[in-house]
Amino acid sequence: MANQICTESDTEEAVEQIRDVYRNASVTQSQEYITTVNQLTDQLPALQPETLSAASTLVQRRISESTDVIAVEEDKGLPIGVLAATELQLPLAVARWYTYEIDVEDEPQVEVEMDSEYYSGQLYLNGVTSGDSVTIVDDTISTGGTMTALIDAIREAGASVEGAHCLVEKRDNGGVERVEAETGVSVSTEVVIRADHDGVEVIE
Repeated sequence: MANQICTESDTEEAVEQIRDVYRNASVTQSQEYITTVNQLTDQLPALQPETLSAASTLVQRRISESTDVIAVEEDKGLPIGVLAATELQLPLAVARWYTYEIDVEDEPQVEVEMDSEYYSGQLYLNGVTSGDSVTIVDDTISTGGTMTALIDAIREAGASVEGAHCLVEKRDNGGVERVEAETGVSVSTEVVIRADHDGVEVIE
């Protein structure tokens, strides 16, 4: 497996594409948090190919050659993970909020607690086995709940976390700091935003 060759110009163009998506995003109230609504994470409007391509470019450059599996959470990170896994020819493991009542030999299902900006409950991970080196990919880090749960699930499966990457960071919610404090994993991001009732501000 070899990472996509990505020039500095390619990277900046991709970052600017993601920034534009968030400059034009709407917001909604999600429990006590303000959540963005946009084409990348919610397909509102429809996810455009140039946006998905930009997201994939940024994700691929973060995935090391020692990665065995890419892991995503189904709700929002899946489109990005699918394209990156296809381009890099890596297996894709998906964590979900629901379980399957099946017993597949040598394919254990891991269950962990999850408490994120928009969901509290159980997270179930399939497709990661003992000894795997896993890179986590997601669209946004806010409170860090999803990322922390994914890291816990991967480790419970007997695998190691090679890296963790989110395209966007909602810095005011402290997710990057929480994940590092609770798991020791440093989460890389590309774009930093602030969201309030007036809309979305891109700050980096």
